[in-house]
Amino acid sequence: MDTNDASSPVLFFDGVCNLCNSSVQFVIRHDKKKQFLFATLQSAPGIKALENTANAADGAGSFILFYQGRYYSRSTAALQVLRLLGGAWSILYAAIIVPRFIRDAAYNLISRNRYKWFGKKNECMLPTPELKKRFL
Repeated sequence: MDTNDASSPVLFFDGVCNLCNSSVQFVIRHDKKKQFLFATLQSAPGIKALENTANAADGAGSFILFYQGRYYSRSTAALQVLRLLGGAWSILYAAIIVPRFIRDAAYNLISRNRYKWFGKKNECMLPTPELKKRFL
């Protein structure tokens, strides 16, 4: 994985998904350390992330985290993001004790229906000039 800072967590998201874009905006607002980098799954780094996770096989990729040399997907990625945000958000990481197959079943249900429930954009979001350096 090539990033500006190999220690920074990189959050890959579906750039045309309204829910995914809202999730990225949430992370940006709550990332007090400004540690996260971002890339859409439609970008070259995003395509590589999909190839390195199980999401590539089933097309359910909407949220992937690359951190400390590992790819996290689905509910595990979401929980890791909350943990890395710190503060009160990190308390939600306790949900990691729920068996992964249960967490991922809920994640998959939302992922499969995300366009129907939350809508879809015609193009990926464009970051503001001050956020541009955090996008790959």
